[in-house]
Amino acid sequence: MSGKYRRNNNKGTGKKILILIFVLISLFCIIFFAARGRFKVPVAQQVVSVVLTPFQGAISWVGSQLNYVTSNIWELATMHEQNKMLRNEVEQLRIQNLHASEYDAENQRLRALLGYKQTATQFDLVAARVIGRESATWSSVIEINRGTRDGVDVDMAVVTEKGLVGHVIEAGPTSAKVQLLLDPRSSVGTLVQRADSRVAGIVEGDMDNPTMPRMVNIPKTSDVDEGDVVVTSGFGGIYPKGLNVGTVAEMRNDEGGLLKIAVLEPAVDFQKLEDVMVITASREAPPEPLKTPMQTPGTETDPAAQAAEQAAAANGDADSSSDSSSSSSSDGSADSGEGSAQ
Repeated sequence: MSGKYRRNNNKGTGKKILILIFVLISLFCIIFFAARGRFKVPVAQQVVSVVLTPFQGAISWVGSQLNYVTSNIWELATMHEQNKMLRNEVEQLRIQNLHASEYDAENQRLRALLGYKQTATQFDLVAARVIGRESATWSSVIEINRGTRDGVDVDMAVVTEKGLVGHVIEAGPTSAKVQLLLDPRSSVGTLVQRADSRVAGIVEGDMDNPTMPRMVNIPKTSDVDEGDVVVTSGFGGIYPKGLNVGTVAEMRNDEGGLLKIAVLEPAVDFQKLEDVMVITASREAPPEPLKTPMQTPGTETDPAAQAAEQAAAANGDADSSSDSSSSSSSDGSADSGEGSAQ
């Protein structure tokens, strides 16, 4: 028991000594730093500097690292926010650019249609927009956003500034359906525009080649060549004369071998069809009056003299008939006088 007590007592005494030494060192440091400005102790100052320099360096390094990490974190947060703002700005600019491009394309299309309307003064035109296509006949029938309220009716021709599109086959109050030139059920009276050809034919859609119509019923000996422009002939009463239909891309014989077929490159790009114009009225110039043909010298006739001669002949016939009737009446009266005298 006594040995254990002594060991415990020695341990307690050692702890007290260590505490006392720590307190004394602390007091010494406090007194030293408090009196540091009043007098200088070079040796003690050097000792303190040597002892405290590592701690000061460590504290300075930790502070600089904390400052570096904090500034980097702040910069990363700021850059992330700026990146987010820039992304939103880029997306808005992209949308605005898309809208601007769409408006520019629409403006160009409408300008072209307006220019055609100003030049085609013989037509009353109603602008319309393509709002749908029939899925069963994608390349044959379209729907436009103009109807009977806008003056659109069945069998009215539909065009663009480039040429013929088709004609209206069904009209409602606010919309209408248009059968395109490419429809196999469609038939358009046409002729070759070249002055020394003027060959007539019928343009219809081709089921085997839905994007290129064909001109049929062309005599085998007709003067039709590749590159010739084909326009409407005006026959049939639906399509006015002179509308551009397309250009001859290929010539071939029909199955019977008696006629030729002209494959046309249509003037209108039907895959890019967005805006059209409906011809609600046409004021085509009337045909020129027939002129009297040139006569051979020496056989000229004067219409006025011919009319006078015909009138004189008619009057002569009338006089001769009256004279004969009067002479017959006088002969009858003489015969009756002789009878009474007897």
